[in-house]
Amino acid sequence: MANLKEIRNRISSVSSTMQITSAMKMVSAAKLKKAQDAITAMRPYADKLTELLQNLSTTLDADSGSKFAEQRDIKTVLIVAITSNRGLCGAFNSNIIKQATHLAKGYTNQKVSVVAIGKKGNDALAKEYQVISNQSSVFDDLTFENVATIAEMLMAQFESGAFDKIELVYNKFKNAATQVVMTEPFLPIVSTTESINVNQDYIFEPSKAEIVETLIPKSLKTQLFKAIRDSFASEHGARMTAMHKATDNATELRDQLKLTYNKARQAAITNEILEIVGGAEALNN
Repeated sequence: MANLKEIRNRISSVSSTMQITSAMKMVSAAKLKKAQDAITAMRPYADKLTELLQNLSTTLDADSGSKFAEQRDIKTVLIVAITSNRGLCGAFNSNIIKQATHLAKGYTNQKVSVVAIGKKGNDALAKEYQVISNQSSVFDDLTFENVATIAEMLMAQFESGAFDKIELVYNKFKNAATQVVMTEPFLPIVSTTESINVNQDYIFEPSKAEIVETLIPKSLKTQLFKAIRDSFASEHGARMTAMHKATDNATELRDQLKLTYNKARQAAITNEILEIVGGAEALNN
């Protein structure tokens, strides 16, 4: 059994760790509320905009289709992996890294490159794949304008022919304890597979092609912003849950150590009493 000083040091260390994890849990809980409200408010708008664009794209003629809807032979693929800049959030980052790696390995005959949004994803994926851009700084100031810059860079890469397909991998926020790993096509734009009434004839002002050309960049920027917002809310949810579990484990460990300490202390006191009694008996004899 360890001596009393060692046990006291361990109790002190575990108590300090518990205070840190408890503080981190409370910070994440406070940030989660704001992030959750933001993504909950934005998701219906983003989904409806994407649906509207897909429905409109299907009615366009092949020659008037957008350059962003062009289906090419897939030779080069770009994976946008959205992770976080900090750890201590359970399996949040490792799930994205695993999914991105699994997705990349599925393209056996294609060249795969990565755009990392988040330091953790960049550090892990750079070991195996070519990271053409690290956009981790976006989390320092998460605004639509900053995300739009990244989306414009991705659109330019696709338009120039550098990449034939771009996919997003991120954590979708479900609730504080649950995050769903999503793989979403970004470019080219996928037309809706639902049957639409071709007999409907709407009058568009300006022209249908013009509307689509204006809507597509806006929709793509919104799609990326939604994915990053989803990931941001998921990160705080995952960290809050992880820190809650860590605090519970630290409390349990501290209680066990206190019990061990009390047992060792009691044993030491009992030995001292036995020694005193034994010495007194020896003197009497």
